[in-house]
Amino acid sequence: MVSCRGPPRRRGPPRRITGVTRSIRPLPAVLLAVVLTACSGGVHGSPGGQGVRDPYFPRAGNGGYDVAHYGLTLAYDPGRHRLTGTAVITARATQDLSAFDLDFKGMTVDGVTVEGHGARWNRAGQELTVRPRSDLERGETFRTTVRYSGTPETLTDPDGSKEGWLRTADGALALGEPTGSMAWFPGNHHPSDKATYDIAVTVPQGLTAVSNGEPAGETTRNGRTTFSWHTGQPMASYVAMVAIGHFDLTRTALKNGLTAYVAVDRTQTEASRQVLAQLPDIMEWEEYNFGPYPFSSTGAVVGPEGSAGYALETQNRPVFPGAPETGTLVHELAHQWYGDSVTPASWRDMWLNEGFATYAEWLWREDHGGQTAQQTFDQLYRGDYYDDPEQSKAIWAYPPAKPSSAAHISDSPVYERGAMVLQKIRQTVGDDTFYDIIQGWAAARRHGNASTADFTAYVQKKAPHKDFGPIWRDWLYGDGRPEHP
Repeated sequence: MVSCRGPPRRRGPPRRITGVTRSIRPLPAVLLAVVLTACSGGVHGSPGGQGVRDPYFPRAGNGGYDVAHYGLTLAYDPGRHRLTGTAVITARATQDLSAFDLDFKGMTVDGVTVEGHGARWNRAGQELTVRPRSDLERGETFRTTVRYSGTPETLTDPDGSKEGWLRTADGALALGEPTGSMAWFPGNHHPSDKATYDIAVTVPQGLTAVSNGEPAGETTRNGRTTFSWHTGQPMASYVAMVAIGHFDLTRTALKNGLTAYVAVDRTQTEASRQVLAQLPDIMEWEEYNFGPYPFSSTGAVVGPEGSAGYALETQNRPVFPGAPETGTLVHELAHQWYGDSVTPASWRDMWLNEGFATYAEWLWREDHGGQTAQQTFDQLYRGDYYDDPEQSKAIWAYPPAKPSSAAHISDSPVYERGAMVLQKIRQTVGDDTFYDIIQGWAAARRHGNASTADFTAYVQKKAPHKDFGPIWRDWLYGDGRPEHP
């Protein structure tokens, strides 16, 4: 009988046997092949791919598996700026796997197991390559546990903005668009792989830790408090977040039965009060225009002023670096439909996030005594919307569906010109069909991923007798400023 177990562990040096000579003959090749097959369970896997060939972030994400759930247990010491974490990643193999990669940047990996057995691993750049003890079979659900610790990194985007683990005066803010989440937990960090989450964060007593979803418990022991949060709807890792600091956390029931959890840094409480009081009305207005809210709770997180250089549409509750303006709150909450629920298939499709959220601002102004969406469109086309001529010119730098590089996926053409595409559709089909389109799109792709080609096909299906060719050619994919508005 051939054993597939490793050699027995010895407690001391090997015993010497004297006076006996033994010869060890190698196994015949045929028998050796039988032994290897028996030990691997008959599965001959290959490594999963490094990256999913995103056009702007080719190393982001990984091939060979889909993640179903992340269980993250974190402990943060702000004084030492030290993070200790355990990530339990439940995934399904999409091929026979001999190895697979996780995106993870910085810190120290203290150990990796797959299905409870120690696994070999190595690191190169942002890739953590894991080799299970035995190959994984296609369709198999498996659990990987990664223990890690150290000083989490702040990453710099191609456009110069900061993401990852952002240190604040009394805590931290963990943000992930487009790839910053790999700075604080290992995973499959591409928008195309969404999962549910349980995140538990332990911090010194007196601080609060806020994350996505709903509270799932709070316990204090030995001067440290653990805050647990559960996200039951699929979430892309770039909209996962953690906020640690001195927050006032409030819970409010909205008219539609949703609960809004709002966390405000105590230095921003007064400055935020008036705008945040509009949240229930904004949510009601957005549900009327965009359809049923796709998640189980809503809200906002207002961090210390300057804690990040931007607001971000983190799922369930967007993050703001200081007190937001009304338009910004409208924008980030609209992303819950367009971006968080309907998530881009790749980073090339960013206009499906930002064009929609920008257009939500236009509609809000139109419905609340401001200029109409058409007036905003006309100003942008003429070039007198902004005081700065260079800012007006920047709108036409590239087509919204074809950003020029990773450094420009969050530039003006994606936002303003993306919104102009939606206004062109509205002009073409009229208000009734237009609202059917944007509500139906959010419903049809709820909790999924979609590309620009998916969207254009959907629009054409909803209005089959309209000619959208000039809109796609000139406004969505065309270079420069179209001749006719």
